[in-house]
This record gives sequence, structure tokens and C-alpha cells, in this order.
Amino acid sequence: MPAAAAPVVIAVGALTGSLPASAGDPLPAKTPAQVLELVGTHQVHSFSGTLEQVSELGLPELPAAGKTSAPASAGSAAAVIELLSGRHSARIYVDGKDNARVQVVDQLAERDVVRHGNDVWFYSSKDNTAEHLTLPAKTQDLMPSRDMQGTPGVPAPGDLAQQLLSKVDPTTAVTVGPDVVVAGRSAYNLVIEPRTDATLVGKVAIAVDGQTGMPLSVQVTARGADKPAFRSGFTAFSLDTPDQSLFSFTPPPGSTVKDVPVPDKSHEPADAPHPGPMANPDQLLPQLEAKAHLSVAGTGWETVVGTAAGASGSAAASLLADPLLAQAAVPVPGGRLLSTALVNVLVTDDGRMFAGMVPPEALQAAAAAAR
Repeated sequence: MPAAAAPVVIAVGALTGSLPASAGDPLPAKTPAQVLELVGTHQVHSFSGTLEQVSELGLPELPAAGKTSAPASAGSAAAVIELLSGRHSARIYVDGKDNARVQVVDQLAERDVVRHGNDVWFYSSKDNTAEHLTLPAKTQDLMPSRDMQGTPGVPAPGDLAQQLLSKVDPTTAVTVGPDVVVAGRSAYNLVIEPRTDATLVGKVAIAVDGQTGMPLSVQVTARGADKPAFRSGFTAFSLDTPDQSLFSFTPPPGSTVKDVPVPDKSHEPADAPHPGPMANPDQLLPQLEAKAHLSVAGTGWETVVGTAAGASGSAAASLLADPLLAQAAVPVPGGRLLSTALVNVLVTDDGRMFAGMVPPEALQAAAAAAR
């Protein structure tokens, strides 16, 4: 994930989903608490499937594969915006915590992330380049996802569901709607609605597999809207153990290979805090602020993340360097605003950046308070 786009991704990373058609055979009735327990205790560690992500956030649709020769450069903020707009698909194969393969497919290019044991490969067919890193023995802080579902650009429903469920508190209403079907599997429809109008989010629907408890799809609808602005879910899903050959990767002939060093954490105190696989993001915000030079205002649905002036110049410049994004970012008091259905991003006149699922006024207030 390019560091320049981190503020946008932090704000948007939890937004995705799709609500499939109604189920045929009803599942045993469960209360919201029972469905939440089903999600929290599921034990799916081997599976494969195809994910589809559709974004209708109101962002300008940047040139991508099928419209130009290849996707946007992976080092630019435009590349992240590209992945957060339009339609994208990915194939996922997982076998335990040490074997995973994700293929993000474009019409004219493919991006792969492969983990086999401690070896991790990143490959792009766009320019036939591969990056390789070797994970240390302790990888809890590097691989926080319990299900190993996540991948840059196309977050999986399980990862997204955990982030969204972390916001369930007295300010949130949780109900169970009619059963749904995702990739041929009957699922509970867990509906989450913020009880505050200080967020752009109207409601979230998470489809929870009725047999395993694994989240299969997520949808997020903006306040006052009648259809999801961002949705992602499995269109094909299997609990069969994937073929082990999928987790072996050899760079294609002629590819450029680069070894990437892993940060040395051997000097950290033994009692240094590490995020657990089920950690609440709000509990990690102090660590996030310290390590990424970020400011955080508000909590839950009203959280605003901002970059410090010294750390955000390149981020703001990268975001506004693309002509379409620069045109979409309208002047407002104190800076320029990139507005979407679910997330707003403010680039201040002094080069800082603030993002959140909140109205523009909340971003301006956070920017003023962070001076």
C-alpha cells in the first residue's frame, strides 16, 4: 500500500459489500448476539473463492486496465483510488495461516500476493516485476488477519466485518434481517445502523455463513441512500482445501526480482504491545499515531484520521497530482475537499490531510484542533 495514500485507505478500508438474493430454506432463528458470537468463533482456515468488489462512491473513474494499457502506477495515490472505484475481482486461496494466494485480476494485467511459510511474493504482470521477502519467526504484527483473507486493494469480507463489528457499541443498532444467499450458501443478514447523524454511513449489512459463521459479503449504504455505495462479496466459495501447488511461486522468465528487507523488531521490549488477531481498531489508535505520525480525533463512526504537517506533504501532493482527482477536489475554507458518498478527504492549505466517514465540517474542525 503506497504510504502516500494511507489516510484515504485508513478511512475507506472498512467499507465494502453486497447483499445477495433471499435464501430458499430458512436458517435456525438467531438473535443479533448469537450471530455476533457465530462470527467471533468461526474456525474456517482453509477455503478458496472469487471476490467481486463494486464501488459507487462518486469518485472519478481513473483509467485502468481495459481502458489503457495497464493499471495506474502502484506507487501513486491514483492507484489506490483506482482500486476504490469501479469494479474489481480477485481469486483467493487459503490453507491455514501460512499458505495464501491472492490474484487481483484486471483485463490486461494481474497482481499476485503469495505466501508459503515464511516466504512472501508480490508479482505484477504489468511490468513483469516480483518482490520477495522472508518473514521472521514472529509475524503476529505483520499478519494480523486471523483468516489471511486480506489483500491490497480488495479487502475480504472477513477482515472488513471485523473492523465494522468493532464499532458496535451503545451508539449502534444491530438487527438480523431476512436470510440471504451468497455464492450458493445460506447466510444470516446482520444489519448494523449507527444511531448518530454525525457519520456518512447509513447502514452496514454483513452476510454471515449459516454453517461456519464466516462473513461472506459486506455492503455499506450511505445515509439517505437506497442502494450500497461500496460492496464486496464472494461470487464463488469452497471449503475444500486448495491445491498446494497454488502456494508455490517462481518468478516468470525475464522478470525483475527484488528482495525486500523486513523491519528488525528484535530490539523491541519483550512486553511491547502487539495487536491481536481480534483487536479492536480503536484500541490500536495510540500505536497508529506514534508509528505513522497521525492524529486521531473522535471514536467509532466519527473517527477522523489526519497526517502531521511534516509527514503529509508527499501524501497531499500525490493525491492531487492526478488531474482527475485535482479537478474533483473542490476548494473549501482551509483547503481542498475530495468528497464521496461514504468518505471525505480534506487536504489543508498547509499540506496536511484528514479523512473520515464524516461530514466536511468534522474534518475542518479536526484540522483546526490539530494545529
